[in-house]
Amino acid sequence: MDRLGSFSNDPSDKPPCRGCSSYLMEPYIKCAECGPPPFFLCLQCFTRGFEYKKHQSDHTYEIMTSDFPVLDPSWTAQEEMALLEAVMDCGFGNWQDVANQMCTKTKEECEKHYMKHFINNPLFASTLLNLKQAEEAKTADTAIPFHSTDDPPRPTFDSLLSRDMAGYMPARADFIEEFDNYAEWDLRDIDFVEDDSDILHALKMAVVDIYHSRLKERQRRKKIIRDHGLINLRKFQLMERRYPKEVQDLYETMRRFARIVGPVEHDKFIESHACRWFLSLEQYLCVYIYINRRDNGVFYVKFYK
Repeated sequence: MDRLGSFSNDPSDKPPCRGCSSYLMEPYIKCAECGPPPFFLCLQCFTRGFEYKKHQSDHTYEIMTSDFPVLDPSWTAQEEMALLEAVMDCGFGNWQDVANQMCTKTKEECEKHYMKHFINNPLFASTLLNLKQAEEAKTADTAIPFHSTDDPPRPTFDSLLSRDMAGYMPARADFIEEFDNYAEWDLRDIDFVEDDSDILHALKMAVVDIYHSRLKERQRRKKIIRDHGLINLRKFQLMERRYPKEVQDLYETMRRFARIVGPVEHDKFIESHACRWFLSLEQYLCVYIYINRRDNGVFYVKFYK
C-alpha cells in the first residue's frame, strides 16, 4: 500500500481515472508497471479489469491512500493536511471555523493538536530555524556588482549611430521609426456608423484587414532582426570580416536562406564550413612542409592533431 498519495481533500487536485475520467477518491489504484505518466484507476474500473494500450489487468499495482497516522495515532495524514489547509484559509486562532471546515474534529482538538505538533514541537521549530539560516546564508547581504554593456549599443538620441539603428531604444526593445511607419494613417479617417451600407462596411473592414497584415509584416521583420542579432550592425559586420574571403563569399550567398533555416542553424552551417576551410588549409601546409623536407633530404613525417 502506497502511503505517499496526494493528501489534498479536493478531488480536482488529483489526476482523473484513466478508465472513466472521473475524479479519484481515496483509496484508488496506481499501476506499478505503467508510466510515466502514472496510470491511475478508480476502484470500480480496477475491479472490472480495465485495460488500455500497454496497461494490462494483471499488472502489479499500488493502493494510494492517506488513511494512516503521522504525528498522532488519532489523526490521519489526510486530517493533518486538512488542518493545515483550514488554518491557512481561516487564519490562526480561528479554531471554530477551522473545525467547521474539517468536519471531523472539534475546535479544542484542532487547537490542541496544532499547538502541540506545529508550534511547540522542538523538532519542528529547529527544522524551521535551520531552513531560515540556510536561506539567510544563500541570500547574504552583499552588494551585487553590475557592469555596463554595449550590446546592444545605447547611442545618444539623434546621433549618427542612432539613425543607423533606425532609432532603436534598448530599454524598450523597440524602434522610434517603425517599418511602414505611416501604416496607421490609412485608419485615421475611418469611422464605423450604423447607417453604413454593406459595401461601405465591407470596404472599411478590408482596410482594417490590410492594416493588420502590415502590422504582421512589421513584427516579422522585428523578429528577424532580433533572432539574427542585426541590431548591432557594426558588431555583425566585424563578425563577418573575421572569416577568410572564401567563407565570406559563402556567407553572402547563404544570407538569403538564413531566415528559412533559423539563426542558430545558419551560424552552425557557416562555422562548419569555416572549420573545414581551416582544416584543409592546415592539411595543405603539412603536405607542403613534408615535400620541402623530402627535397632537402629529410625523410620523416610529423603528424598534427
